[in-house]
Amino acid sequence: MMAYYFMVKHPVWFSKKVAWITSGGPVEPLYAMGILPFYPENYGAMCGASRMSVSLCEAAEQQGYSRDLCSYALTDIGSSFTGKGPIGKLPRPDFLICGNNICGTVIKWYEIQARALNVPLFFLDTPFIHDDLHDHNLRYVVKQMEDYVLFLEEQMKRPFPEKKFQKVVAHSYETISLWRQILDLSTNHPAPFAAFDAFIHMAPIVTLRGTRWATRYYKKLKKELEERVKTKTGAFAREEIRLIWDNIPIWYDIRHLSKLLSSHGAVLVADTYTSAWAMEEPHLTYSLDGMARAYATIHLNRSLQYKIQKMAKLIEKYGAHGFIIHSNRSCKPYSLGQYDMRREVTRLTGKPGLIIEADHTDSRSYATHQVEKQILMFLEIICHKGTKG
Repeated sequence: MMAYYFMVKHPVWFSKKVAWITSGGPVEPLYAMGILPFYPENYGAMCGASRMSVSLCEAAEQQGYSRDLCSYALTDIGSSFTGKGPIGKLPRPDFLICGNNICGTVIKWYEIQARALNVPLFFLDTPFIHDDLHDHNLRYVVKQMEDYVLFLEEQMKRPFPEKKFQKVVAHSYETISLWRQILDLSTNHPAPFAAFDAFIHMAPIVTLRGTRWATRYYKKLKKELEERVKTKTGAFAREEIRLIWDNIPIWYDIRHLSKLLSSHGAVLVADTYTSAWAMEEPHLTYSLDGMARAYATIHLNRSLQYKIQKMAKLIEKYGAHGFIIHSNRSCKPYSLGQYDMRREVTRLTGKPGLIIEADHTDSRSYATHQVEKQILMFLEIICHKGTKG
């Protein structure tokens, strides 16, 4: 990741162009064209983990942006104004790629940045999938993918390299498969890999998906975790309660939450966030048709019923005793309907759920002691239920 950020900060040294892209955007065509992708949302997460987001959000708010906006957007806009952040100012893009399969905020976010930086913007529109991906949905997204390729050809002034594209997607598909296998290893007891680990180790599959770097990294990680399974080495010293996490991590409080849970023998064995990059549908291929299917059906572009079923399946698959839902002030699409989800998942699985309120990078919206008390009470309920069972 250090090498990647070095390259993206100094693209001219490597004769590369830089494209900002949303986290749900199709990155494979960029790598095929020799373009370096940069993810402003990932940078927002870095700022959050580095506890730099609050000052950057405030800088954006002083320029007139509402505090009610996504804190990823506020953080990056604030970084653009101040030039501050873990790696300093965000690298200047040659153009922007915006996909609305994660939320609607990115549309205006990328529009204002395109105007401010005076660079071209391509908007990839994916219809919301309420039930199944219908033929007319697929045809529409395939046409979007074709337009995307034409846009890249226009920006780079050269034809799209089909052979290189196939190599990139082969790496991408292998990386996705490795990531799925890595996450599946936590079905073992004890789990060798906690969701807190996955939150950190997900960086390559988001940023470097489609590169040899990512496949090499996850092969090494998988080998190490398989050895931990053999020796029955758990992510934490004690594993008495297994939990599932929903929503984006609370980046600035990962260490504290990890210690809190581990001190009570509780392990987050899986989550809906990192598993979204495992792309569960086995029939997906990386032709433009396959890419259309993959990027139209990501977690945040699906219905509440889909999310309920996914959570219930994770609980069953990983043998979880309960689940924690992060009601994320910043991410409305991820948090909408969570009270209904908690009720339905508990009805389907019989497992209790806890909702905690926070924001993924803005710690001003987080009451640490209140959340700590809620979690401790929740763990007591699970333990009491276990003794009665």
